[in-house]
Amino acid sequence: MLEQLEPKSVWQYFEALNAVPRASKKEDQVIGFMLGFGDRLGLETLQDSAGNVIIRKEATAGMENAPAVVLQAHLDMVHQKNNDTIFDFDTQGISMFIEDDWVKAQGTTLGADNGIGVAAIMAVLASDTIVHPAIEALFTIDEETGMTGAKGLQPNLLKGKVLLNLDTENDSEIDIGCAGGIDITARRSYIPEACPKDMAGCRLIVTGLRGGHSGMEIHKGLGNANKIMNRLLYSLLPLDIRLSRIDGGGLRNAIPRESTAFFAIEESTIDLLLSVVAQESAAIKQEFAARDEELKIILERCDLRAEEVLPIGVQLKLLQTLYAAHNGVYRMSADFDNLVETSNNIARVKVGGGKIIVKCLTRSSVESSKVDLTNALKSCFELMDAEVSVSGDYPGWTPNPNSEILGVLKSTYRDLFGQDPQVVACHAGLECGLIGNHYPEMDMISFGPTILGAHSPQERVSISSVQKFWRFLVAILKQIR
Repeated sequence: MLEQLEPKSVWQYFEALNAVPRASKKEDQVIGFMLGFGDRLGLETLQDSAGNVIIRKEATAGMENAPAVVLQAHLDMVHQKNNDTIFDFDTQGISMFIEDDWVKAQGTTLGADNGIGVAAIMAVLASDTIVHPAIEALFTIDEETGMTGAKGLQPNLLKGKVLLNLDTENDSEIDIGCAGGIDITARRSYIPEACPKDMAGCRLIVTGLRGGHSGMEIHKGLGNANKIMNRLLYSLLPLDIRLSRIDGGGLRNAIPRESTAFFAIEESTIDLLLSVVAQESAAIKQEFAARDEELKIILERCDLRAEEVLPIGVQLKLLQTLYAAHNGVYRMSADFDNLVETSNNIARVKVGGGKIIVKCLTRSSVESSKVDLTNALKSCFELMDAEVSVSGDYPGWTPNPNSEILGVLKSTYRDLFGQDPQVVACHAGLECGLIGNHYPEMDMISFGPTILGAHSPQERVSISSVQKFWRFLVAILKQIR
Protein backbone atom coordinates (compact mmCIF):
# COMPACT_ATOMS: atom_id res chain seq x y z
CA MET A 1 0.00 0.00 0.00
CA LEU A 2 2.96 2.34 0.67
CA GLU A 3 5.01 1.11 -2.28
CA GLN A 4 4.51 4.33 -4.27
CA LEU A 5 6.09 6.47 -1.56
CA GLU A 6 9.71 7.63 -1.52
CA PRO A 7 12.17 6.54 -0.28
CA LYS A 8 10.83 3.19 -1.40
CA SER A 9 13.12 1.02 0.72
CA VAL A 10 12.19 2.77 3.98
CA TRP A 11 8.45 2.55 3.36
CA GLN A 12 8.78 -1.05 2.17
CA TYR A 13 10.43 -2.08 5.43
CA PHE A 14 8.04 0.00 7.52
CA GLU A 15 5.07 -1.75 5.92
CA ALA A 16 6.67 -5.16 6.48
CA LEU A 17 7.43 -4.28 10.11
CA ASN A 18 3.88 -3.08 10.73
CA ALA A 19 2.55 -6.46 9.63
CA VAL A 20 4.21 -7.94 12.75
CA PRO A 21 2.58 -7.54 16.22
CA ARG A 22 5.13 -5.85 18.48
CA ALA A 23 3.67 -4.67 21.76
CA SER A 24 6.10 -3.89 24.56
CA LYS A 25 6.99 -7.05 26.48
CA LYS A 26 5.48 -9.12 23.65
CA GLU A 27 8.28 -8.76 21.11
CA ASP A 28 8.93 -12.44 20.29
CA GLN A 29 7.46 -12.17 16.79
CA VAL A 30 9.30 -9.00 15.85
CA ILE A 31 12.57 -10.31 17.30
CA GLY A 32 12.21 -13.35 15.04
CA PHE A 33 11.41 -11.04 12.13
CA MET A 34 14.61 -9.02 12.68
CA LEU A 35 16.82 -12.07 13.19
CA GLY A 36 15.51 -13.49 9.92
CA PHE A 37 16.12 -10.18 8.17
CA GLY A 38 19.77 -10.08 9.21
CA ASP A 39 20.34 -13.72 8.34
CA ARG A 40 18.86 -13.27 4.86
CA LEU A 41 21.31 -10.43 4.21
CA GLY A 42 24.18 -12.68 5.25
CA LEU A 43 25.19 -10.24 8.02
CA GLU A 44 26.41 -11.10 11.50
CA THR A 45 23.18 -11.22 13.51
CA LEU A 46 22.67 -12.00 17.19
CA GLN A 47 20.29 -11.60 20.10
CA ASP A 48 21.75 -10.56 23.44
CA SER A 49 20.66 -11.78 26.87
CA ALA A 50 18.21 -8.88 27.27
CA GLY A 51 16.43 -9.70 23.99
CA ASN A 52 17.93 -6.90 21.86
CA VAL A 53 18.89 -7.69 18.27
CA ILE A 54 22.29 -6.61 16.92
CA ILE A 55 23.18 -6.75 13.21
CA ARG A 56 26.68 -5.84 12.06
CA LYS A 57 27.73 -4.63 8.61
CA GLU A 58 31.27 -3.88 7.46
CA ALA A 59 32.31 -0.43 6.25
CA THR A 60 32.05 0.40 2.57
CA ALA A 61 35.23 0.93 0.55
CA GLY A 62 37.19 3.95 1.73
CA MET A 63 35.37 4.14 5.11
CA GLU A 64 37.30 1.39 6.88
CA ASN A 65 39.19 3.85 9.11
CA ALA A 66 36.12 5.86 10.12
CA PRO A 67 34.78 5.31 13.64
CA ALA A 68 32.16 2.55 13.80
CA VAL A 69 28.59 3.78 14.14
CA VAL A 70 25.75 2.33 16.21
CA LEU A 71 22.38 2.92 14.52
CA GLN A 72 19.74 2.48 17.23
CA ALA A 73 15.94 2.27 17.34
CA HIS A 74 13.44 0.31 19.44
CA LEU A 75 11.32 -2.54 18.11
CA ASP A 76 8.27 -2.22 20.35
CA MET A 77 5.35 0.15 19.81
CA VAL A 78 2.55 1.53 21.96
CA HIS A 79 -0.64 -0.44 21.33
CA GLN A 80 -3.63 1.89 21.73
CA LYS A 81 -6.98 1.92 19.94
CA ASN A 82 -10.26 3.77 20.05
CA ASN A 83 -12.97 2.04 22.08
CA ASP A 84 -15.12 1.57 18.98
CA THR A 85 -12.26 0.00 16.96
CA ILE A 86 -12.28 -3.81 16.79
CA PHE A 87 -8.65 -4.86 16.63
CA ASP A 88 -6.44 -7.61 18.10
CA PHE A 89 -2.91 -6.30 18.55
CA ASP A 90 -1.63 -9.79 19.35
CA THR A 91 -2.53 -11.20 15.94
CA GLN A 92 -3.18 -8.34 13.49
CA GLY A 93 -0.86 -6.04 11.60
CA ILE A 94 -1.48 -2.30 11.56
CA SER A 95 -3.95 -1.14 8.89
CA MET A 96 -2.58 2.04 7.28
CA PHE A 97 -3.77 4.68 4.85
CA ILE A 98 -2.42 7.83 3.20
CA GLU A 99 -4.05 11.22 3.67
CA ASP A 100 -2.33 14.19 2.03
CA ASP A 101 1.24 14.27 3.39
CA TRP A 102 0.53 11.81 6.19
CA VAL A 103 0.57 8.08 6.77
CA LYS A 104 -2.03 7.16 9.40
CA ALA A 105 -3.62 4.05 10.94
CA GLN A 106 -7.26 2.94 11.03
CA GLY A 107 -8.34 3.60 14.63
CA THR A 108 -5.07 2.47 16.25
CA THR A 109 -1.59 3.72 16.91
CA LEU A 110 0.56 3.70 13.78
CA GLY A 111 3.88 2.50 15.17
CA ALA A 112 5.91 5.17 13.40
CA ASP A 113 7.33 5.61 16.89
CA ASN A 114 9.85 3.99 16.46
CA GLY A 115 9.05 1.88 13.39
CA ILE A 116 10.29 4.49 10.92
CA GLY A 117 13.65 4.50 12.70
CA VAL A 118 13.79 0.69 12.54
CA ALA A 119 12.83 0.73 8.84
CA ALA A 120 15.51 3.32 8.01
CA ILE A 121 18.19 1.17 9.66
CA MET A 122 16.95 -1.86 7.75
CA ALA A 123 17.20 0.12 4.51
CA VAL A 124 20.81 1.08 5.30
CA LEU A 125 21.72 -2.51 6.11
CA ALA A 126 20.15 -3.79 2.86
CA SER A 127 21.66 -1.11 0.61
CA ASP A 128 24.67 -1.72 -1.62
CA THR A 129 25.03 1.93 -2.65
CA ILE A 130 25.05 3.94 0.62
CA VAL A 131 28.52 5.02 1.80
CA HIS A 132 29.00 4.33 5.51
CA PRO A 133 31.47 3.33 8.24
CA ALA A 134 31.22 -0.04 9.96
CA ILE A 135 27.70 -0.30 11.36
CA GLU A 136 26.24 -1.98 14.41
CA ALA A 137 22.46 -1.87 14.19
CA LEU A 138 21.01 -2.03 17.70
CA PHE A 139 17.30 -2.86 17.86
CA THR A 140 16.21 -2.61 21.50
CA ILE A 141 13.09 -4.07 23.10
CA ASP A 142 10.58 -2.76 25.63
CA GLU A 143 11.46 0.92 25.28
CA GLU A 144 7.90 2.05 25.83
CA THR A 145 7.15 0.32 29.15
CA GLY A 146 10.39 -0.03 31.03
CA MET A 147 13.43 0.30 28.75
CA THR A 148 14.51 -3.14 29.91
CA GLY A 149 16.33 -3.75 26.64
CA ALA A 150 18.57 -0.72 27.11
CA LYS A 151 18.92 -1.46 30.82
CA GLY A 152 20.05 -5.00 30.10
CA LEU A 153 22.48 -4.08 27.34
CA GLN A 154 25.86 -5.68 28.08
CA PRO A 155 29.02 -3.55 28.35
CA ASN A 156 31.72 -4.39 25.78
CA LEU A 157 29.19 -5.93 23.38
CA LEU A 158 29.20 -2.90 21.07
CA LYS A 159 32.36 -1.56 19.44
CA GLY A 160 30.87 1.60 17.92
CA LYS A 161 32.21 5.00 18.98
CA VAL A 162 29.21 7.02 17.78
CA LEU A 163 25.51 6.31 18.40
CA LEU A 164 22.76 7.69 16.19
CA ASN A 165 19.42 7.26 17.95
CA LEU A 166 16.57 7.57 15.42
CA ASP A 167 13.73 8.25 17.87
CA THR A 168 13.26 12.04 17.75
CA GLU A 169 9.90 13.22 16.36
CA ASN A 170 10.60 16.60 14.75
CA ASP A 171 12.69 16.73 11.58
CA SER A 172 14.08 20.20 12.34
CA GLU A 173 15.48 19.14 15.73
CA ILE A 174 18.70 17.49 16.83
CA ASP A 175 18.31 16.08 20.32
CA ILE A 176 21.22 16.07 22.78
CA GLY A 177 19.41 15.28 26.05
CA CYS A 178 16.25 13.82 27.53
CA ALA A 179 14.32 13.29 30.74
CA GLY A 180 14.47 10.28 33.01
CA GLY A 181 11.38 8.68 34.47
CA ILE A 182 9.87 6.53 37.19
CA ASP A 183 6.64 4.52 37.51
CA ILE A 184 4.47 5.19 40.55
CA THR A 185 1.68 2.77 41.49
CA ALA A 186 -0.83 3.26 44.31
CA ARG A 187 -2.93 0.30 45.50
CA ARG A 188 -5.62 0.06 48.11
CA SER A 189 -8.11 -2.62 49.05
CA TYR A 190 -11.58 -2.04 50.47
CA ILE A 191 -14.56 -4.14 51.50
CA PRO A 192 -17.35 -3.58 48.94
CA GLU A 193 -20.90 -2.94 50.02
CA ALA A 194 -24.08 -4.06 48.26
CA CYS A 195 -25.60 -1.42 46.02
CA PRO A 196 -28.72 -0.01 47.73
CA LYS A 197 -31.75 -1.55 46.03
CA ASP A 198 -33.76 1.67 45.83
CA MET A 199 -31.13 3.63 43.93
CA ALA A 200 -30.87 4.24 40.17
CA GLY A 201 -27.79 3.14 38.25
CA CYS A 202 -25.84 5.53 36.04
CA ARG A 203 -22.89 5.28 33.68
CA LEU A 204 -20.71 8.35 33.06
CA ILE A 205 -18.38 8.35 30.05
CA VAL A 206 -15.55 10.72 29.13
CA THR A 207 -14.37 10.15 25.56
CA GLY A 208 -13.14 11.92 22.42
CA LEU A 209 -9.97 13.37 23.92
CA ARG A 210 -6.86 13.60 21.75
CA GLY A 211 -4.48 11.86 24.15
CA GLY A 212 -0.89 11.55 23.05
CA HIS A 213 2.66 11.17 24.30
CA SER A 214 2.82 11.81 28.04
CA GLY A 215 6.27 13.36 27.72
CA MET A 216 6.48 15.14 24.38
CA GLU A 217 2.93 16.52 24.61
CA ILE A 218 2.44 17.01 28.34
CA HIS A 219 2.97 20.78 28.01
CA LYS A 220 0.07 21.19 25.56
CA GLY A 221 -2.57 21.13 28.28
CA LEU A 222 -4.46 18.26 26.66
CA GLY A 223 -7.34 16.77 28.59
CA ASN A 224 -6.61 13.83 30.89
CA ALA A 225 -9.68 11.58 31.01
CA ASN A 226 -8.89 10.41 34.53
CA LYS A 227 -8.71 13.94 35.91
CA ILE A 228 -11.83 15.06 34.04
CA MET A 229 -13.79 12.03 35.27
CA ASN A 230 -12.68 12.64 38.83
CA ARG A 231 -13.73 16.29 38.58
CA LEU A 232 -17.17 15.25 37.43
CA LEU A 233 -17.60 12.65 40.16
CA TYR A 234 -16.36 15.06 42.80
CA SER A 235 -19.00 17.58 41.72
CA LEU A 236 -21.64 14.89 42.34
CA LEU A 237 -20.64 14.16 45.95
CA PRO A 238 -23.30 16.56 47.37
CA LEU A 239 -25.90 14.37 45.61
CA ASP A 240 -24.85 11.36 47.74
CA ILE A 241 -23.80 9.16 44.82
CA ARG A 242 -22.45 5.69 45.56
CA LEU A 243 -19.51 4.89 43.31
CA SER A 244 -19.30 1.35 41.94
CA ARG A 245 -16.52 1.23 39.32
CA ILE A 246 -14.05 3.39 37.38
CA ASP A 247 -12.06 2.26 34.35
CA GLY A 248 -9.92 5.02 32.87
CA GLY A 249 -6.78 5.33 30.78
CA GLY A 250 -4.31 2.66 29.78
CA LEU A 251 -0.54 2.80 29.33
CA ARG A 252 1.60 5.02 31.54
CA ASN A 253 3.24 6.81 28.60
CA ALA A 254 -0.07 7.78 26.96
CA ILE A 255 -2.22 10.70 28.08
CA PRO A 256 -5.56 8.98 28.86
CA ARG A 257 -8.29 9.62 26.31
CA GLU A 258 -11.25 7.73 27.80
CA SER A 259 -12.76 6.88 31.17
CA THR A 260 -15.99 5.23 32.30
CA ALA A 261 -17.53 5.29 35.78
CA PHE A 262 -20.61 3.59 37.27
CA PHE A 263 -22.49 4.94 40.27
CA ALA A 264 -25.85 4.77 41.99
CA ILE A 265 -28.04 7.69 43.03
CA GLU A 266 -31.44 8.25 44.57
CA GLU A 267 -34.15 8.22 41.90
CA SER A 268 -35.56 11.45 43.25
CA THR A 269 -32.25 13.20 42.54
CA ILE A 270 -32.00 12.31 38.84
CA ASP A 271 -33.17 15.69 37.58
CA LEU A 272 -30.65 17.47 39.77
CA LEU A 273 -27.99 15.03 38.59
CA LEU A 274 -28.70 15.87 34.96
CA SER A 275 -28.47 19.57 35.74
CA VAL A 276 -25.15 19.31 37.61
CA VAL A 277 -23.54 17.10 34.93
CA ALA A 278 -24.75 19.41 32.17
CA GLN A 279 -23.40 22.48 33.95
CA GLU A 280 -20.05 20.90 34.80
CA SER A 281 -19.70 19.38 31.32
CA ALA A 282 -20.30 22.73 29.66
CA ALA A 283 -17.59 24.35 31.76
CA ILE A 284 -15.08 21.57 31.07
CA LYS A 285 -15.79 21.56 27.33
CA GLN A 286 -15.34 25.31 27.21
CA GLU A 287 -11.99 25.04 28.97
CA PHE A 288 -10.72 22.43 26.52
CA ALA A 289 -12.42 23.73 23.37
CA ALA A 290 -9.19 24.87 21.72
CA ARG A 291 -7.30 21.62 22.41
CA ASP A 292 -9.84 18.81 22.68
CA GLU A 293 -12.75 19.96 20.57
CA GLU A 294 -14.07 16.37 20.19
CA LEU A 295 -14.47 15.86 23.95
CA LYS A 296 -17.74 14.11 24.83
CA ILE A 297 -19.27 13.62 28.27
CA ILE A 298 -22.13 11.12 28.26
CA LEU A 299 -24.49 10.23 31.11
CA GLU A 300 -26.67 7.12 30.75
CA ARG A 301 -29.00 5.05 32.90
CA CYS A 302 -27.94 1.46 33.59
CA ASP A 303 -28.79 -1.45 35.87
CA LEU A 304 -26.51 -1.66 38.92
CA ARG A 305 -28.74 -3.81 41.12
CA ALA A 306 -26.24 -6.67 41.09
CA GLU A 307 -23.27 -4.36 41.61
CA GLU A 308 -21.26 -3.47 44.69
CA VAL A 309 -20.24 0.04 45.74
CA LEU A 310 -17.40 1.62 47.66
CA PRO A 311 -17.88 2.50 51.33
CA ILE A 312 -18.66 6.21 51.59
CA GLY A 313 -15.43 7.01 53.44
CA VAL A 314 -13.28 5.20 50.85
CA GLN A 315 -15.13 6.93 48.02
CA LEU A 316 -14.49 10.35 49.53
CA LYS A 317 -10.78 9.71 50.12
CA LEU A 318 -10.35 8.37 46.59
CA LEU A 319 -11.95 11.34 44.86
CA GLN A 320 -10.18 13.86 47.12
CA THR A 321 -6.82 12.18 46.48
CA LEU A 322 -7.23 12.06 42.72
CA TYR A 323 -8.25 15.71 42.77
CA ALA A 324 -5.14 16.65 44.75
CA ALA A 325 -2.65 14.43 42.88
CA HIS A 326 -0.55 16.47 40.47
CA ASN A 327 -1.02 15.87 36.76
CA GLY A 328 0.78 17.70 33.95
CA VAL A 329 3.76 20.05 34.05
CA TYR A 330 5.32 20.37 37.50
CA ARG A 331 8.33 22.54 36.66
CA MET A 332 9.85 24.12 33.54
CA SER A 333 13.57 23.92 32.80
CA ALA A 334 15.79 26.77 33.93
CA ASP A 335 18.42 25.80 31.34
CA PHE A 336 16.39 25.41 28.12
CA ASP A 337 13.63 27.75 26.95
CA ASN A 338 10.17 26.17 26.69
CA LEU A 339 11.40 22.76 27.89
CA VAL A 340 9.46 20.87 30.53
CA GLU A 341 11.77 19.77 33.32
CA THR A 342 9.40 17.69 35.47
CA SER A 343 5.89 16.31 34.93
CA ASN A 344 3.46 13.58 35.92
CA ASN A 345 0.83 11.65 33.97
CA ILE A 346 -2.03 10.05 35.94
CA ALA A 347 -2.28 7.33 33.34
CA ARG A 348 -4.54 4.62 34.74
CA VAL A 349 -7.35 4.53 37.29
CA LYS A 350 -9.03 1.19 37.94
CA VAL A 351 -11.60 0.87 40.73
CA GLY A 352 -13.95 -2.01 41.53
CA GLY A 353 -14.19 -5.44 43.09
CA GLY A 354 -12.56 -4.30 46.32
CA LYS A 355 -9.44 -2.86 44.69
CA ILE A 356 -8.19 0.61 43.76
CA ILE A 357 -5.21 0.94 41.42
CA VAL A 358 -3.72 4.24 40.22
CA LYS A 359 -0.72 4.25 37.86
CA CYS A 360 1.45 7.27 37.06
CA LEU A 361 4.56 8.04 35.06
CA THR A 362 6.73 10.83 36.47
CA ARG A 363 9.44 12.33 34.25
CA SER A 364 12.25 14.78 34.89
CA SER A 365 15.59 15.84 33.46
CA VAL A 366 16.73 16.74 37.01
CA GLU A 367 17.05 13.79 39.37
CA SER A 368 16.33 15.79 42.54
CA SER A 369 13.16 17.21 40.98
CA LYS A 370 12.04 13.71 39.98
CA VAL A 371 12.50 12.59 43.59
CA ASP A 372 10.62 15.66 44.83
CA LEU A 373 7.55 15.01 42.68
CA THR A 374 7.69 11.28 43.43
CA ASN A 375 7.60 12.06 47.15
CA ALA A 376 4.72 14.51 46.67
CA LEU A 377 2.65 11.92 44.82
CA LYS A 378 3.58 9.16 47.25
CA SER A 379 2.46 11.34 50.16
CA CYS A 380 -0.79 12.21 48.41
CA PHE A 381 -1.73 8.59 47.72
CA GLU A 382 -0.73 7.48 51.21
CA LEU A 383 -3.28 9.95 52.59
CA MET A 384 -5.97 7.69 51.12
CA ASP A 385 -4.33 4.74 52.90
CA ALA A 386 -2.85 3.34 49.69
CA GLU A 387 0.34 1.32 49.43
CA VAL A 388 2.66 3.10 47.01
CA SER A 389 5.42 1.41 45.04
CA VAL A 390 7.95 2.80 42.56
CA SER A 391 9.60 0.89 39.73
CA GLY A 392 11.17 1.25 36.31
CA ASP A 393 13.44 4.11 37.32
CA TYR A 394 15.69 5.22 34.47
CA PRO A 395 18.12 8.14 34.17
CA GLY A 396 17.99 11.16 31.94
CA TRP A 397 20.56 11.90 29.26
CA THR A 398 22.77 14.86 30.14
CA PRO A 399 23.29 17.22 27.17
CA ASN A 400 26.80 17.64 25.77
CA PRO A 401 26.82 20.79 23.61
CA ASN A 402 30.50 20.13 22.72
CA SER A 403 29.83 16.70 21.20
CA GLU A 404 31.82 15.96 18.04
CA ILE A 405 28.92 14.18 16.37
CA LEU A 406 26.71 17.20 17.10
CA GLY A 407 29.13 19.29 15.06
CA VAL A 408 28.88 16.80 12.18
CA LEU A 409 25.07 16.87 12.24
CA LYS A 410 24.85 20.66 12.45
CA SER A 411 27.16 21.23 9.49
CA THR A 412 25.52 18.47 7.44
CA TYR A 413 22.04 19.85 8.13
CA ARG A 414 23.17 23.35 7.18
CA ASP A 415 24.72 22.13 3.92
CA LEU A 416 21.64 20.10 2.96
CA PHE A 417 18.82 22.42 3.99
CA GLY A 418 20.34 25.91 4.05
CA GLN A 419 19.56 26.68 7.67
CA ASP A 420 20.61 25.70 11.16
CA PRO A 421 18.78 22.90 12.98
CA GLN A 422 17.24 23.36 16.40
CA VAL A 423 19.50 21.78 19.02
CA VAL A 424 17.26 20.69 21.88
CA ALA A 425 16.73 18.43 24.84
CA CYS A 426 13.35 16.70 25.07
CA HIS A 427 10.91 15.77 27.81
CA ALA A 428 10.73 12.13 26.81
CA GLY A 429 12.55 8.94 27.68
CA LEU A 430 15.12 8.28 24.99
CA GLU A 431 17.35 5.27 25.59
CA CYS A 432 20.57 7.28 25.27
CA GLY A 433 20.87 7.84 29.02
CA LEU A 434 20.74 4.13 29.78
CA ILE A 435 23.01 3.17 26.88
CA GLY A 436 25.43 5.85 28.06
CA ASN A 437 25.59 4.16 31.48
CA HIS A 438 27.00 1.06 29.76
CA TYR A 439 29.11 2.98 27.22
CA PRO A 440 30.13 6.29 28.84
CA GLU A 441 32.65 7.15 26.10
CA MET A 442 30.15 6.77 23.27
CA ASP A 443 29.23 10.03 21.50
CA MET A 444 25.44 10.05 21.13
CA ILE A 445 22.86 12.10 19.22
CA SER A 446 19.18 11.69 18.30
CA PHE A 447 17.12 12.79 15.30
CA GLY A 448 14.19 11.59 13.23
CA PRO A 449 11.20 12.51 11.03
CA THR A 450 8.15 14.45 12.13
CA ILE A 451 5.62 12.28 13.97
CA LEU A 452 2.49 13.75 15.56
CA GLY A 453 0.07 12.19 18.06
CA ALA A 454 2.42 9.41 19.14
CA HIS A 455 0.95 6.96 21.68
CA SER A 456 -2.58 7.66 20.47
CA PRO A 457 -4.79 6.57 17.53
CA GLN A 458 -4.12 10.04 16.07
CA GLU A 459 -0.47 9.08 15.46
CA ARG A 460 0.74 10.04 11.99
CA VAL A 461 4.04 10.49 10.20
CA SER A 462 4.81 13.06 7.52
CA ILE A 463 5.78 11.56 4.16
CA SER A 464 7.87 14.56 3.10
CA SER A 465 9.55 14.55 6.49
CA VAL A 466 10.61 10.92 6.10
CA GLN A 467 12.20 11.91 2.79
CA LYS A 468 14.08 14.71 4.54
CA PHE A 469 15.12 12.43 7.40
CA TRP A 470 16.41 9.75 5.02
CA ARG A 471 18.44 12.27 3.03
CA PHE A 472 19.92 13.58 6.30
CA LEU A 473 20.77 10.09 7.61
CA VAL A 474 22.52 9.01 4.39
CA ALA A 475 24.55 12.24 4.32
CA ILE A 476 25.57 11.89 7.99
CA LEU A 477 26.90 8.37 7.47
CA LYS A 478 29.08 9.62 4.61
CA GLN A 479 30.46 12.51 6.73
CA ILE A 480 31.57 10.46 9.76
CA ARG A 481 35.36 10.18 9.44
